[in-house]
Amino acid sequence: MDAGSYSGSSNKKQSRCPLQEQLLQRKNSRDNLDRFIPNRSAMDFDYAHYMLTEGRKGKENPAVSSPSREAYRKQLAETFNMNRTRILAFKNKPPTPVEAIPNEIASVQQNKTAKPRRYIPQTSERTLDAPDIMDDYYLNLLDWGRSNVLSIALGGTVYLWDASDGATSELVTVDEENGPVTSVKWAPDGQHIAVGLNNSEVQLWDTTANRLLRTLKGGHRSRVGALDWNNHILTTGGMDGQIINNDVRIRNPIVDTYQGHHQEVCGLKWSASGQQLASGGNDNLLHIWDRSTASSNSTTQWLHRLEDHTAAVKALAWCPFQGNLLASGGGGSDRCIKFWNTHTGACLNSIDTGSQVCSLLWNKNERELLSSHGFTQNQLTLWKYPSMVKVAELTGHTSRVLFMAQSPDGCTVASAAGDETLRFWNVFGTPEVAKPAPKANPEPFAHLNRGIR
Repeated sequence: MDAGSYSGSSNKKQSRCPLQEQLLQRKNSRDNLDRFIPNRSAMDFDYAHYMLTEGRKGKENPAVSSPSREAYRKQLAETFNMNRTRILAFKNKPPTPVEAIPNEIASVQQNKTAKPRRYIPQTSERTLDAPDIMDDYYLNLLDWGRSNVLSIALGGTVYLWDASDGATSELVTVDEENGPVTSVKWAPDGQHIAVGLNNSEVQLWDTTANRLLRTLKGGHRSRVGALDWNNHILTTGGMDGQIINNDVRIRNPIVDTYQGHHQEVCGLKWSASGQQLASGGNDNLLHIWDRSTASSNSTTQWLHRLEDHTAAVKALAWCPFQGNLLASGGGGSDRCIKFWNTHTGACLNSIDTGSQVCSLLWNKNERELLSSHGFTQNQLTLWKYPSMVKVAELTGHTSRVLFMAQSPDGCTVASAAGDETLRFWNVFGTPEVAKPAPKANPEPFAHLNRGIR
């Protein structure tokens, strides 16, 4: 193997040599000049003969030259361009450069391509109180729906905050026997929401009618701390280590069961294509599941079992511009953000952030990744991808930033922390072209109004 490597390097050296020589050769033979050999075609022999014989007589015999004669000589020299001092010409006059692109056009093109640096405010643009929010790393208590309504669970109550007008409403309050609320997740239509409870149940709510549609029971044996949607499939992860796919359109909703974690599932994220599911757990494991291999008849086998993290894996984010790229973040004893090729299971990069990674969000408009952290700074860090150079650090929280959610337009990020505050950051800037929001698809809940419970 060493010999092959050495042979390859010698071939590269040999292949580079001709190119170097080719760059030194001139296409025009007249330009192949020696600095010590005059170029006869560039010389004025009449002027040279004059300078050698007659031109310096006046200077050598100043007594013979009168003021009037000297003035006449200078005037004659200026008229016939005889004020030259060089006799031998060693190089042709360089040709006038030809501009391939006029300066006006080039300046316009440069102005179009040059993108101004985005201003990132270092402080939150708005701060709201979030009393009784649970300071629990393994829960998911914040989400921002497609209808621009933010949901947050505070103790046993789920509140809705409309970002368009700032209106706040209470969706549901569960009693102490069933609560507290351990997870919330908006459905793709932005009107329905799933609420996970401490008693292992999951409730489905219609927020427009403020009505409970159905309750999913019997799937888990303990609290449900992780939720995610894949069209009409609601995936739930519990403290029992189980992951369940629930088809909310049918009476018996459980269609798939994934068993690979032996501790609490705290992170769940479907890819944009809906073909792959990433799950992270308190057992320090990260699993990639393939939807095509799922089966309700038997336990589905994972596609990749990734064991590189050394702490709980809660923070998960699929890349919006590369479908098979997943970012994951580890807990307090790991502190790393890792990037994975989910087709091969290869770890592409790993960055030690220096603190607990609680949440991850990709910028939808730029190649950037935002991470939220715990001790010691409790900050939000914006990274440039793939260099992972820090673009900005946003501080203001006084406790670990456990939850983050992104606005539908991708510009604003909401963060909630154990300091019982909800902060809004204009960190991702403004999109260049505002895309119209697609119409809501009520299909996932079309059959729920027929009395299925």
